[in-house]
Amino acid sequence: MGYDVSMNYRVEIIRSKRKSLGLEISRPGLVTVRAPYGLSEKRIEKFLVEKELWLYENLERIAKSHDASSGAQIISGEELQRLGKEAVEKIPPLVEKWAGKMGVSYGRITIRHQKTRWGSCSGAGNLNFNCLLMLVPQEIREYVVIHELAHRVEMNHSKAFWKIVEEYDPEYEAHRKWLKNEGIKFRVE
Repeated sequence: MGYDVSMNYRVEIIRSKRKSLGLEISRPGLVTVRAPYGLSEKRIEKFLVEKELWLYENLERIAKSHDASSGAQIISGEELQRLGKEAVEKIPPLVEKWAGKMGVSYGRITIRHQKTRWGSCSGAGNLNFNCLLMLVPQEIREYVVIHELAHRVEMNHSKAFWKIVEEYDPEYEAHRKWLKNEGIKFRVE
């Protein structure tokens, strides 16, 4: 389901078993609201109004970063394939290294191109990583691996989770900020 609202962006609503509302900018001009089943459209609209300033600031920032003058890197399908092969070679050893240091186990590792995520961890311990991680600095790649492995202990983003991340990556806040500000410059065409 999607509809247009006043600030010239499109809203997509994804409903699931979650308990709270979530908001993300999926790509320039597209806002995704993640909502619990049964939550009224009126409540979702109210949530969007409450987040209007945040949306305006971030939609503007993302639009500017996708401007040709911003240095956005456009990646071809052929390059994406090469990055996928490189990621399959480099990410699993990195996961193995950090899992050993952190004392956690994991299931299978999948590499793919994900539009909105750098990595994810399922409840079963399976890890997914974005092949575009091959374009970021090594310390950022390691942060993403540590972040996903920390979910093997805490399947949330609680204080306890961030404490685990910080234990293995004391610079995680700077790495997280880098991904937020610089990561959006990689586009696939």
